[in-house]
Amino acid sequence: MWNKVRVLLVSSSSFRFKVMFISIICLVIPATFTLFIYNYLTKDTIKEQAHSNANRELTIANEYVEKLLEDMMYISNFIQVDAEMNTILKRKIKSTANQTSQQKYEQFLDDSKIIKTLENITLVGGKSYVTILLENGISYTNYSNYELDPKDIYNEDWFKQLNKIKGYETVWIRSQPTMFKSEKPINPYQISVARTLRDDSLNIYGYVIVTIMENKINQIFENMHGKEEMILLDSSNQIISHTNDDRIGEKFKYSDQLTKENSSNIFEISKKDYLIAEQKISFTDWKLVSLIPYKQATSKINAIFTKVVVFQVVFFTIFLILMTYFLRTITKPIVRLGNVADLVQQGNLNIRSHIKSKDEIGRLSSSFDQMLNTINKMIQDITATQERKRKAELDMLQAQINPHFLFNVLNSIRMKVMVKGDKESANMISSLSKLLRMTISKDKEIITFQEEVQIVMDFINIMNMRQKEKVNVEITIQEEANLIMMPRFILQPIIENSIIHGLNQSAGKIIVNAEMTENEVIIIIEDNGGGMDEQTLLQLKRKLIHSNTLDNRTSKNNKGFSSIGISNVYERMYITFGQEFKMDINSELGMGTQVIMSIPKGGRKPNVQSNAS
Repeated sequence: MWNKVRVLLVSSSSFRFKVMFISIICLVIPATFTLFIYNYLTKDTIKEQAHSNANRELTIANEYVEKLLEDMMYISNFIQVDAEMNTILKRKIKSTANQTSQQKYEQFLDDSKIIKTLENITLVGGKSYVTILLENGISYTNYSNYELDPKDIYNEDWFKQLNKIKGYETVWIRSQPTMFKSEKPINPYQISVARTLRDDSLNIYGYVIVTIMENKINQIFENMHGKEEMILLDSSNQIISHTNDDRIGEKFKYSDQLTKENSSNIFEISKKDYLIAEQKISFTDWKLVSLIPYKQATSKINAIFTKVVVFQVVFFTIFLILMTYFLRTITKPIVRLGNVADLVQQGNLNIRSHIKSKDEIGRLSSSFDQMLNTINKMIQDITATQERKRKAELDMLQAQINPHFLFNVLNSIRMKVMVKGDKESANMISSLSKLLRMTISKDKEIITFQEEVQIVMDFINIMNMRQKEKVNVEITIQEEANLIMMPRFILQPIIENSIIHGLNQSAGKIIVNAEMTENEVIIIIEDNGGGMDEQTLLQLKRKLIHSNTLDNRTSKNNKGFSSIGISNVYERMYITFGQEFKMDINSELGMGTQVIMSIPKGGRKPNVQSNAS
């Protein structure tokens, strides 16, 4: 782990990160160790509390279940021990078919008393079904024969057990399919308790069966606040009551995990810990069992533990924020100095750190700012020297005139004058004089775009008089673009190349277009000449990109008016506008050539203009 930490610290270039990382590590390790100790010390306590919670929930459920079963016991006990009811029932056993009217009337009164008594006692514990069967076939119920014919009870398997019990013993009958018609659709199972009715000689003369629906018990389970699974089992560990009716009658397969009665135990199911608890029903051989995942049993305690962790995390976060704030304040000058160094590396030599502290960082910042001042002064000196050198070279180039070109022009004028005297010759002489005047002039190094276009028009007039086939020029310029200031003789070399090399001094078309955008002026010169292949175009573009000096070699083969090539155009525009100037050339063989220049909308830079002037 420590090796990874050292690698992380070495790989990070931020001093602030290293300081904060070490500080956080020094906080996290003690906090983690504290939580680990706390968890270890409270582990046994959590387990004990989980057992206690499970038993408490089970005790509450057990009390409700016992109360429900006690109500059933109360009804059966009442019928068994009530003197008046027993007297009536015994008299009913001895009744004969031949009775007087008075006896029939007394029998009617006896039947009414029994039915009324049954209705009254069944109101105590909610709805329950009570059946009294006498040996002579007479029966009393608190329900109609439509629900159930009491004689059908004789056919139940469990009924045979009643004749085997002694005295006043009770038989608890676990969940059986519901016998009552109205209950069958909603309550598939019923639970009953049965007793025998005996005379003074302990001979059986009748039976009492009290029945409730099984769902009364599983409703108790559903209403418990806990998340445990509660189950009512009989002595053979068969499920009597469960919230899932499909489980009733199954064998409970985890009963062997109970170590003793009224206890709880933790065991594993499918690699997951469960807590099982048991409590016995006091007056039966049934028992109540709860099964719950151990994590759910400890959820409340874990919630307390989570709150403790949350509080610690909150306090840790607050402390971390405060520490981070103070560390950022302390390391802010270092970060500022680092940002300044990054900007200097990107080429910004005018920025300064301006850190005024009196510590080591302040002294380092002062030395760094002083170094930048020295570098700036040296750059200014070198720039001024280079600017003067370039200006001298441009002056020399602009003073050069191609004698061969002048000879051809003058010879053309002479031949036309000899043949006939017309205005065409006068126009040619006028255009030539303008070009010569502009070339020799030293006062107009920077001209408007409108003046540059006029130079191009004069140049085209002269070229068209020299050639047998004329070149057609279309010029489209936005009015605002005419006022842009730029170096002279920028368009002329490009158009000369189009006429001589692109059109091969034959007829063709050249289009000059200038338009303004939000931030720049786009100038496009294109022809419909022979164009260039991909390799030639690539060499020309590479030459433009790496053009730092004037390329005089290409001018030797120039047959046009000027020896200033397209490389010289790029060089002068770059000197004038700097990095904001962009130039691109597009060409396809047989499809013509297109030159695109982009200059800033504000025109020439003031500092460049002052140096050039």
